[in-house]
Amino acid sequence: MASVTFKGGPVTLLGNEVKVGDKAPNFTVLANDLSEVTLDHTKGQVRLIASVPSLDTGVCDAETRRFNEEASKLDNVKVLTVSVDLPFAQKRWCAAAGIENVQTLSDHRDLSFGEAYGVAIKELRLLARAVFVVDSSDTVTYAEYVSEATNHPNYEAAIEAARNAK
Repeated sequence: MASVTFKGGPVTLLGNEVKVGDKAPNFTVLANDLSEVTLDHTKGQVRLIASVPSLDTGVCDAETRRFNEEASKLDNVKVLTVSVDLPFAQKRWCAAAGIENVQTLSDHRDLSFGEAYGVAIKELRLLARAVFVVDSSDTVTYAEYVSEATNHPNYEAAIEAARNAK
């Protein structure tokens, strides 16, 4: 299992670590309109999936804005950001931040994504910071569990992996 800290203290991640070469686990999360969204909703597309603790924090805000900017330059890549923020809060944040190229999804209901991808933080009921690239055949081609949840991911490596995925 990936080893992650939050503000310097170790945390327990629930679920199984996802590795490059694995079949991407399915999940059920909520869109901003409360409709259910699964991995299958984007079947046949390359997906860059970022999990973040909360859009209302500086690093998560900056990360989602960065991926929003990069998404406009990526052909045939769907960019998803998953957090446990309520769908209403995500919708409000996206409108205020001008986010148009990233779909924010809420895992607040049952931590389906968090447990499927091994990023649910047991002690905080938040998601650890991680980035996954899933190709059009649902194979994980990139996985980064950020070792300190308050740090930024490796944007360049994730974007390059999304560009190279088929």
